[in-house]
Amino acid sequence: MAKGKDVAAMEIDEQNSTESDQINNPKFSVNVLQLLKSAQMQHGLRFGDYARYRRYCTARLRRLYKSLKFTHGRGKYTKRAITANTVTEVRFLHVVLYTAERAWSHAMEKKTLPDGPNARQRSYLIGRLRKAVRWASVLQELCATKGDSRTSLEAEAYASYMKGSLLFEQDQHWDVALKCFKSARAVYEELGKYGDLDNQVLCRERVEELEPSIRYCLHKAGESNIQTSELAQIGEMEGPALDLFKAKLEAVMAEARSQQAASMTAFHWLGEVFPVSNPKTRVSILKAQELENDINGPAADSLPTEKKLVIFDKIFAAYNEARSSIRNDLATAGNSESMKDELNGLDKAIGAVLGRRTIERNQLLVAMAKGKLSRGRDDKNEKVTKPEELVRLYDLLLQNTADLSDLVSSGRNRKPEEETFAEECELKSFGFRAERCFYLAKSYSLAGKRAEAYVLFSRARSLADTALKKLQSFNNADQVTIQELNKLYNDCRSNICIEHATGIMEEEKAPENLSKKISSISLSGNDKKLEKLLMEKLDSYESAMGDPTTKSTPRIEAFPPAFQAVARNPIVLDLAYNLIEFPSLDNRMKKEVKGFISRLWR
Repeated sequence: MAKGKDVAAMEIDEQNSTESDQINNPKFSVNVLQLLKSAQMQHGLRFGDYARYRRYCTARLRRLYKSLKFTHGRGKYTKRAITANTVTEVRFLHVVLYTAERAWSHAMEKKTLPDGPNARQRSYLIGRLRKAVRWASVLQELCATKGDSRTSLEAEAYASYMKGSLLFEQDQHWDVALKCFKSARAVYEELGKYGDLDNQVLCRERVEELEPSIRYCLHKAGESNIQTSELAQIGEMEGPALDLFKAKLEAVMAEARSQQAASMTAFHWLGEVFPVSNPKTRVSILKAQELENDINGPAADSLPTEKKLVIFDKIFAAYNEARSSIRNDLATAGNSESMKDELNGLDKAIGAVLGRRTIERNQLLVAMAKGKLSRGRDDKNEKVTKPEELVRLYDLLLQNTADLSDLVSSGRNRKPEEETFAEECELKSFGFRAERCFYLAKSYSLAGKRAEAYVLFSRARSLADTALKKLQSFNNADQVTIQELNKLYNDCRSNICIEHATGIMEEEKAPENLSKKISSISLSGNDKKLEKLLMEKLDSYESAMGDPTTKSTPRIEAFPPAFQAVARNPIVLDLAYNLIEFPSLDNRMKKEVKGFISRLWR
C-alpha cells in the first residue's frame, strides 16, 4: 500500500511539473507560410514590386518594436539581441521573421532591376541574402524552443528555402542547394495534408514553386538532362519563389541559343538561302523560331488566346532585333556590293516573315471578335462586340496583305516563288474584302438601313464567289480557307433573303405607321404622349432603353434634374432708414480739455 501511495505521489508531482513548465515556458503558434503569403500579396508582390514590400516590412518592424517596447535606444544605436529568454510573446517571432523578409525583398529588388545588377549590386545582393539566411536560422532556433511543432516545421522549411536561394544565386554547391530545396519541399508536402483547406492550398502551391528550382539544381549537378524547351515551359510559371529561377533561366536560354547559333549559318525563305554571319542576328532569329514552334506545334491548340498574343509580341520583338542588327551591318558594310545584296535579301526575307506573322496575329484577333459577336455578350459581362470592330480588323488585314505583297514584289529580278507568293497574297486580300463587306453590311442592317445592307451583302457574295473560283484553280489550295469562304457565301445568300423580306415588310407597314403618326398629330401640341421614365414605372416590366435598331434616348431619369422650390428666410428691405433724422449726441460726448499752452498754438 505504501509503495502504491509513493507511485501516485510521483505521478501527481510530474503532472504539476509539466503544468508549471507550460505556464513558465509557453509554446507560440505562427502560421509562417500563410502570414507571409498574405503580406506579400497585399503589399506589392502580386505585381512583382519588391521595393514596396520592403517598405512594408520596414514599417511593420517599426510598429512591432514600438509596441513591444524593444527599441534600440535614442540617438545612439544600442544592439538588443533576441534570445529564447527574450521571447515572451509571439510578436518577437514576428520581428525575426519580418527582418529576414526585409533582407530577402531587398535582395530581390536588386535582382529584378531592368538592366540586371552590376558587379557591385550583385555583391550587395548576396550580402542581403546572407543576412536573410542568418535571420531565418535565428527564427528556426527560436521556434524550436518557443514554438509548437507545426511552427517549428514551417520555420525549418523557411530557413532551408532561404539557404537554398543563397546557394542558387551564388552558383555553387548545387548538391547542398538541392538538399535544402528538397527538405523544404518535404515539409510543405507533409503540412499540405493537414490543417484547413486554405493552408493546404498554400502548401501545394509552394511545392509547385519549389519544383523548378529542384529540377534546375539536378540539371546543374549533372543528375538529369533538361532540354531548352522544358526550361522555357518551367519559366512560364508564376510566383515570388520563381523570380531567382527566371533570372537564371534567361542566362541559360541565352547560352543555349548562342551554342545553337554557332551551327546556324543561313536563313531559308521561299527556296532561297541567305547567309547569316552576325551572331546577334542568329540568336534573334533562333529565338523567334523557337517561339513560332510554340504557336504552330502540337500543343498550340491547348494554348489560350491571350497566351498566343503574348507569344506573337515576343516574335515581333525578336525579328525586329534581327532587322536592327542587319541594318547596323549594312551601315558598316562599306563598298562591298555582294555583302550588301546578301544583307538586303536577308532583311527582305525577315520582313516578309514578320508581315506573315502580323497577318496571323490579326486573324487571331478576328477569331476572338467573331466568337464574342456570336455570343452577343462575353461571359465576364464585357463590352459587346460590334460589326464595326470586325470591319476595322479587316481593314488592318487588307493593309498588312498589301504591304507584304509590295515587299515581295519589290526587286529587279522576280523569281517564280515570289510571284506565287504574291498571288497568294492577292487571293487572301479577296477573302478579306469579302469578309469586310459582309460585316459592313451587318452594321448597316443593325442600323435599320435595309437597302444599303442588301447591296453590301450582294457585293460580299460576289467577292466570296470570285475568291472561291480563284482559290479552287490552285493545286495546293488551303481547304480551311475554302470552307470559310463557302460558309461566307451561304451566309451572304441567307442574309440577302432576310434583308429583302424585312425591307418588303417595312415597306408594307410604312403607310400604316404613317397614318398612325398623322392621327396622333395635334395642332396645339398638348396631346403629345411622353413616355414615362424608368423611375416612374418601376412596377411594370418595360424596357427603358428604346428600340435597339433606332438611336433613341434611354428614358431612365430626367437629367439635368428640374428645379425645386426651397424654403428660405424672408428678405427684409429697410426703406425708411435714409429718411429718419436721428437726434444729436454731442452733449453726451466727452469734451476734450485743453491746457494754457495748447491755446497759444491755435
